[in-house]
Amino acid sequence: MDSNKLSLQVNQQLATATLLLTLIIFGTTLISCQESGKPTIPLPLGQEELIKRGKYLVETSACHDCHSPKVMTPNGPEPDPKKLLSGYPENMPLPEINKQALKDWVLFNQHLTSAVGPWGVSFAANITSDETGIGNWTEKQFLTALKKGKYKGLEGSRSLLPPMPWPIYRNMNDEDIKAIFAYLKTTKPVRNIVPAPIAPEQIR
Repeated sequence: MDSNKLSLQVNQQLATATLLLTLIIFGTTLISCQESGKPTIPLPLGQEELIKRGKYLVETSACHDCHSPKVMTPNGPEPDPKKLLSGYPENMPLPEINKQALKDWVLFNQHLTSAVGPWGVSFAANITSDETGIGNWTEKQFLTALKKGKYKGLEGSRSLLPPMPWPIYRNMNDEDIKAIFAYLKTTKPVRNIVPAPIAPEQIR
């Protein structure tokens, strides 16, 4: 084989090797960039983590303010640890309502579990795991209640009454709402049938 052919063959082999090396380097770099640059998608939480997240959200989203009956302390009303999240107590008499004050005020009882305003009288729901609370609810019902403001989370039912701030809670993502539901299903069941709301014209 003459020197020209040998030289050409060597050059072709070098070019092929260089091309392969370049492709390997480029491919490795491309994969690395894709892995580091792709958006982080949160993995679904395990059940234990989901419940823990739900507990955190319940305790920081004012749920106890309205849904937990209170005991009076030197610092004012505080959640009754025996009745957490059980709503307006079924056997509690409704305080006398000053209808004159309703022209300028929205009023709460001392427990903050009932409120009266232009919509009438509303009572905080039992959201414990008892069947008188949300024990028989499905996750879909809970999403419907918080996303669409529907009573018992049922399509076609009445709207949730003030002061339930569902127009704010509907801005939560579905995963957070599911976490709240998962936690509430683990709460101590408290049997308590909350009274039906009172229409404005029925206020005595």
